[in-house]
Amino acid sequence: MQADRYLVIDFEATCCDTGSVPREHMEIIEIGAVMVDARSFEIEDEFQIFVRPVRHPKLTTFCIALTSISQRDVELAPSFKDAVAEFKHWLYRYTGFVFCSWGDYDLKQLRQDCDFHKVPYPISAPHVNVKRVLTEKQGLAKKPGLGDAIRLAGLTFSGTHHRGIDDARNITRLLPYAFGVARIAP
Repeated sequence: MQADRYLVIDFEATCCDTGSVPREHMEIIEIGAVMVDARSFEIEDEFQIFVRPVRHPKLTTFCIALTSISQRDVELAPSFKDAVAEFKHWLYRYTGFVFCSWGDYDLKQLRQDCDFHKVPYPISAPHVNVKRVLTEKQGLAKKPGLGDAIRLAGLTFSGTHHRGIDDARNITRLLPYAFGVARIAP
């Protein structure tokens, strides 16, 4: 896809391992975004913010362990509406970007949260599923998880997995493999 920049986003959301937070009630609790130059794959800028959930304001033990996001992080965070306003203020300093994420989850979660909070969808750019593109470009038999894709590329995961900003940075490291500039060794 032709673009000047890649906007790489990863969201973390409320979650559980017991069914106490149904999928349709999950809410974004972290926005991690990286703006990347499409020619050099160099990071131009980053954005990170925690978001205060309202449906399930108390994070589950599972969610805290998975994301390393604390209850205090979300209690002190702005509302979804205010966090999106800050995100848009950062985002629209840039033009010519496409929205990239690892899979379609982030796109769907953002739409779900915008609908629930009655906030206009903030990204006026096409979406690219980097996991699908990388799988196709590299001729992989199945779509790998982010950690597996990092290992397949011969890289070491940087930061904390399931933290929005760290996952966005790691997805950024995979862009050359997704867009055909680099090859995963067989």
